[in-house]
Amino acid sequence: MNPATSAAVPRLHPKARLQRDDVRKRDVLLYPEGIVTLNPTGAEILGLCDGVRSLADIVATLEQRYDASGLERDVTSFLEGLAAKGLVLYGG
Repeated sequence: MNPATSAAVPRLHPKARLQRDDVRKRDVLLYPEGIVTLNPTGAEILGLCDGVRSLADIVATLEQRYDASGLERDVTSFLEGLAAKGLVLYGG
């Protein structure tokens, strides 16, 4: 499936995990080879990537939460960047 489609269902790679670094007061994505420091928006996007919600569902949730529109391109770009590193997988 093309990850860019709104029906794509993103999820974190099983070896990656979203975690709060309380010492540095930031969210991070941990994986065996390293760490990705996330801004609050990135952490929120990844928090919605549960392997059940589609990309369209994630975008709709964020647009409703922030009373915004036109977020699909930014969300897709963010997730595709992590997918290129093997940290986000697409299914369903």
